[in-house]
Amino acid sequence: MKLTSAQKNQLIQAVELFPQFRVLVVGDLILDVFIWGKVNRISPEAPVPVVEVNRETYLLGGAANVVHNLAALGGKPLVAGMIGDDAAGSQIYGLLRELDVPTPGVIPEPDRPTTIKTRIIAHHQQVVRFDREWRSTPQSASRTAMLTYIGECLPTIGAIIVSDYGKGVITGDLMDGLRDLTAGSGILLIVDPKPQNVDLYRQVTLITPNNAEASAMSGIPIEDENSLIQAGEGLLRRLGCRMLLVTLGESGMALFQKGVPMTTIATVARRVYDVTGAGDTVVSTIALALLAGLSPADAATLANIAAGIVVGEVGTATVAASRLIQTIQDSM
Repeated sequence: MKLTSAQKNQLIQAVELFPQFRVLVVGDLILDVFIWGKVNRISPEAPVPVVEVNRETYLLGGAANVVHNLAALGGKPLVAGMIGDDAAGSQIYGLLRELDVPTPGVIPEPDRPTTIKTRIIAHHQQVVRFDREWRSTPQSASRTAMLTYIGECLPTIGAIIVSDYGKGVITGDLMDGLRDLTAGSGILLIVDPKPQNVDLYRQVTLITPNNAEASAMSGIPIEDENSLIQAGEGLLRRLGCRMLLVTLGESGMALFQKGVPMTTIATVARRVYDVTGAGDTVVSTIALALLAGLSPADAATLANIAAGIVVGEVGTATVAASRLIQTIQDSM
């Protein structure tokens, strides 16, 4: 992607404004566990690699990774979601506190184990992932407590990011509550979606599906530009949202707005090691960029640059504001 000096300055000025903005993340909180090792032999018991483990890391995942991305970019995140009353939940609490993120909106449910995604990495490649999760709808008292906390946050926030990982936290009642709470407030309501919940996302500000999600949500397999336009414009009409940003992997992004032709943003990634968490980086960056006053197209460009950084890292990655600025300065 080639940027003019004026474009670079505009994007950098926006990033420098990020610390002014508070964003509330609502969604499925996950603990990401990475087990790192090396493979030197195949098991004699079965044709599978034997991973010799040398370290483990624990990171914020799911909606909590959106929180981490916002903090890394310099924003001021808040969070509302569910965890279990267990060791993994305690780790999420601890990791949030390390980021100085307030935790009153993190609601523990004794009968709801914290979702854990464990990835085994050897030689910079993911060997296997195994998930421990519970997808039931949260208890009524937990949902009420979360909406109460969200209502208390409204006077201080500029945007709400709904990070739906399909673990049960995002429900029709919750989305109705968010629409009611934010109606007429000017607060951006942005959704990183799950296809099975497509009809929950009506009348939001922005939705950010990837290519596969947009295909599933629209019922149109995206195979070329024409099918992309049909899917994107169809979803925009169906959901009545102001904007739709489809992330297309190595093909960049496509931005749809009512009454405006599709805008395409070319990819900037030079290498792709791991796409884990790239969608979280996109939704975090574009939320802050819109709050900073960038146009939707420029905000998408900035999000695309940030995503190009994280896919070059192994493991759930975030982008520091300083690195984002340096990448913009170094762009062609």
